Amino acid sequence: MFSIFRKLSSGWRHVPAVVHRCSGSSATTRVPLSYLQGELTSIEDAGTFKHERVIESKQGPSIMVHGNRSKILNFCANNYLGLSSHPEVIEAGKKALDSHGAGLSSVRFICGTQDIHKDLEKKLAKFHGKEDCILYISCFDANTGLFEVLLNEQDAIISDELNHASIIDGIRLCKAKRYRYKHINMQMLEEQLQDAQACRHRLIATDGVFSMDGKVTPLKKICELADKYNSMVFIDECHATGFFGETGRGTEEYFKLGGDKRGADIITSTLGKAVGGASGGYTCGPKELVTLLRQRSRPYLFSNSLPPPVVACASKALDIIMASPDLPGKVHSNTVRFRSKMQDAGFNVVGDPDHPICPVMLGDAKLASTFSNEMLAKGIYVIGFSYPVVPKGQARIRVQISAAHSTQDIDRAVDAFVSIGRKLKVIQ
Repeated sequence: MFSIFRKLSSGWRHVPAVVHRCSGSSATTRVPLSYLQGELTSIEDAGTFKHERVIESKQGPSIMVHGNRSKILNFCANNYLGLSSHPEVIEAGKKALDSHGAGLSSVRFICGTQDIHKDLEKKLAKFHGKEDCILYISCFDANTGLFEVLLNEQDAIISDELNHASIIDGIRLCKAKRYRYKHINMQMLEEQLQDAQACRHRLIATDGVFSMDGKVTPLKKICELADKYNSMVFIDECHATGFFGETGRGTEEYFKLGGDKRGADIITSTLGKAVGGASGGYTCGPKELVTLLRQRSRPYLFSNSLPPPVVACASKALDIIMASPDLPGKVHSNTVRFRSKMQDAGFNVVGDPDHPICPVMLGDAKLASTFSNEMLAKGIYVIGFSYPVVPKGQARIRVQISAAHSTQDIDRAVDAFVSIGRKLKVIQ
């Protein structure tokens, strides 16, 4: 027991301090443990507790999961092209570790910029057809570091209601007038653009592909409205870069935008999904914007530089993507096979039919959790998604298809879904 001095009405007095002791430890804490335990219990009771499964192998179409003796087919990774464990990608990371070290121990403008950072930025800008690019430690940082630099209280930002959390948080940091339109509702977007005409600048913000539903934003229509109302267009391409569109250039390519047909003005995306699968994000756009971000973007100025092995892995993955135009086609053919077989079996699979995010809708959170556990027992790794990741009553199993999956892998996953779906009375 220890004491503190506290000022009472009669003057300063020596009183015992109230402390909480951690279970199984002599350490003390002022954290309200009983309250936190109550919150955890309520999450568990609702069936939405997120248990982390431990993987004991490289990421890939087949993985080793702790507690299982044999390999498990993985259908729940953003590894859309199978490049996170590609031997050339791994070798590039090893070489960079030798030549450029484990990390820079600093932020970019002090002593954290290397030649490989600049080279990757140039490569990404060219890949997206933009003037310049700036790397961040994550796309979350890229999104939270953009809006307050670009816009102020004289401006307006019009955002899709289902945008990623990082876009929402970035908008919260911005002083611009905020509008939010119903999900992919172009009529409401146009009405809000009309209402925002008195503002100095207007920015439409949207995911290119919405990760929970696999829906593709109507980018062509958005760009037409942007031209009509003199507005800028921002898209987050995390679930499109490298594998969506004919050559993996994403949502712009999918809608045949670019060149004379103006696409997005600003693109953010990630290196942590199809492009190597490690970490890192970036913003591509006009040179003046990127230069200003280097001067004022807080996540860029106050976060350590992206580690050299991560940069090298992403750079090699991008080389493979640009040299392998057949990879997006393989993702697409696998996607079509999975979706058609699942729908024929009676499952409700939502999202864009061309996109490898394939949400299998179940509705109930506990059902989704039980279903995913049953799938693991059959050698298929999938995860049940429920509130707060998705709205209440819209729990699902989000299946993600990769170019690294074989047709046999696809068929085995469908067979497992059908077997368990019948057992749990999801399908007939």
